[in-house]
Amino acid sequence: MPARPNIFRLRHRSLVRGILLSLGAFAASLRLAGFPDIRALHGSRWQILVAFVAAWGMVETARCLRRKWSLYHAGVLLLLYSDLMILALVLFLCIYP
Repeated sequence: MPARPNIFRLRHRSLVRGILLSLGAFAASLRLAGFPDIRALHGSRWQILVAFVAAWGMVETARCLRRKWSLYHAGVLLLLYSDLMILALVLFLCIYP
């Protein structure tokens, strides 16, 4: 029986899972806000769930940090900053009237 990849194992660290959760939350938030039509932007109650998914993606990315400094550590920090910007945008779209 072949082993499952780490993306499906919730106890193992997976940088891909964190990135996919954050990008999926970003896309879902834009869609829930009515993004393609700029005149129809509105907040939605469902975006609170999307904010939790974005936060979960940020936690998954943070789990991949290593204790010793390296270029991998720097790359994960950059991804954490991008996750923070996604979370801020999701929360903004959540409270946008």
